[in-house]
Formats: sequence, C-alpha cells, structure tokens
Amino acid sequence: MTVQKNPLVKPFLKWAGGKRQLLPEIRKYLPKNIGKTTYFEPFLGGGALLFELQPKTAIVNDKNKELINCYQVIKDSVEELIQALQNHKQNHSEEYYYHLRQLDRFKKKYNQLSNIEKAARIIYLNKTCYNGLFRVNSHGYFNVPFGRYKNPNILDEAVLRGVNDYLNQKSVTFLNRDFAEAVETAKKGDFVYFDPPYDPVSNTASFTGYDINGFNQEQQERLKKVVDDLTEKGCYVMLSNSATDFILDLYKDYKETIVVSATRSINSNALKRGKIDEVLVLNYVPKP
Repeated sequence: MTVQKNPLVKPFLKWAGGKRQLLPEIRKYLPKNIGKTTYFEPFLGGGALLFELQPKTAIVNDKNKELINCYQVIKDSVEELIQALQNHKQNHSEEYYYHLRQLDRFKKKYNQLSNIEKAARIIYLNKTCYNGLFRVNSHGYFNVPFGRYKNPNILDEAVLRGVNDYLNQKSVTFLNRDFAEAVETAKKGDFVYFDPPYDPVSNTASFTGYDINGFNQEQQERLKKVVDDLTEKGCYVMLSNSATDFILDLYKDYKETIVVSATRSINSNALKRGKIDEVLVLNYVPKP
C-alpha cells in the first residue's frame, strides 16, 4: 500500500552533510517493511530522509540542542514562529544579522529568549549567513559571516506549515542525547539510519564545525559497536559515511557496502565542494 506523502514536508534548514543529494541512492536500498515499524535517526541534522519517508512512528535525535529546539517549535508553535520570522524578514540587513548573531555571546540575555525566539534566530541566521553554513566556534558561538544574497528565502510558510502538519499527524519523538542513548529502545524489525559526522577524507578536510565536540575516529569506532549491537537485536541498520580506508576497513565484516558519488555544496572551503565518494553500509541484503 502506497502511503500518501506531502511534498511540502522537506528540510527547512540548509545543513552541512544534508542528504538531499544522496536520497535517490538511499531509496534503492531501504528495507521493504519500513512503514510498519519504528524509524530511528540518531543524527537528524536537516531531516532530509525523515521528511522523504514521512514514517508513521519515528524517534529522532540530534546532539545539537538548538537544532532540536527548532523542530519542537515547528511542531508546537508554528504560527508564532512564522510571526517571529516575518519580523526578522522585515528588519533584514547586515547590521541586523550581526546583532542577532552575537546574542549567544551574552548568556544572560540569550537565556531570556523564548524557545520560539531562539528557533527563529537560528532559521534566520541559517537562511542569511554565508553559504547557508551552520557553524559554531570552540566556545559554541555561531560564527558564520553575513551572506550577501539579493533575496534570501527567510520565511517559507508553506514548508513550515507542511512540516508542522506532518509532525502533528504522526508520532515523531525528538531527543537531544548521545546517539547510543537515542537507539536504546530500538527492537527487532525497527529501521535505524545513521548519518554521523563524516570521517575526513584528508587531515585537512575535517569539517565538524556544527558540533563543538567533534566526531573523531574513536567516536566512529564507538558507533560501529552500536551498529553491531543493533544487528544482534535484529534491527535493520543503514549507515552513510565518507568512503575512506578507515571506514571501509571498520565495516569490512558487513557485506553490503555500496560506494556512491554525492555532491557536497556546503563546506567552509569552496575548493572542497563537489563530488565525493560516500559509502552506504547495510546490515541486511536489500530486496530488489
């Protein structure tokens, strides 16, 4: 039975590592029973796959508190969020951008903002900053410069309301935890999609600026252990990562490793945007 999907349910943020470009490949290898079980995504990011699949039951997570707040506000208070974004749109200028950007430097003032104001700030900065890049420095401060766009799409009411409609019609739970904790309730037959910060293709290519904690090879090895545990439980697991020697060796015991080419449009270095090899690791044999 085909599930009717709303085409307006799509990412409302531009996110480093977003999966829009990889979706056609991911769709080819999804398990067939995905609509009948719980969908887990422990590294949610921009939510491209969640919104593509629009599952009935989902438990999604991200370690970025600001990001999860945006999703929760769209679910609970979308009309108030739209009003706040309308105000940002009317006041948009380079001076206004930097005024909003620096708010997180003053914790007392920042903590006085409502969750709606915090979400509107992040969406506005994401839509108007250079290259749509969400990045924080070592202190956790948003530090991307102003983007000189002629007509930035600050407020997309149709998408925000579409996402709100989906989140309220289905059972979608948002978590702000470590990825291992986020999948503790996964059971046999559930589908888990891991999209962690990618292993850098070179020593200088690392781009983990949207997570001040970074995600090194030790973390990648910890993630592999979680994948192994979920496999033992009988969960269906798909993982995407860069096709580095380290990652290919780490998952060499998993027979289904598919190397695909994807376009990356977000990187702090313009020379590192473009086609890169990525790998999809499956713990199941996809059915034709």
